[in-house]
Amino acid sequence: MSRGCGFDLRGLRCPLPALKAKRALGRARTGEQIVVISDDPLAGIDVPNAAREAGGEIVSVEPDGAASRFTMRKPG
Repeated sequence: MSRGCGFDLRGLRCPLPALKAKRALGRARTGEQIVVISDDPLAGIDVPNAAREAGGEIVSVEPDGAASRFTMRKPG
């Protein structure tokens, strides 16, 4: 499994965190993990939906201060 990369998207509002997460996951290699940090109140709904639309899966969602840390993976 590849470690992947991360994106700190704090301060961006809907729909930008979801769109950037979807784009990153779409460009990821098979097995790669992408970590997205977002403080957008709608990210808890939008980022997982965007991950599924990109063919990915959510590995974990964890609190990160006032934000949430989403770990996604591109299955293979």
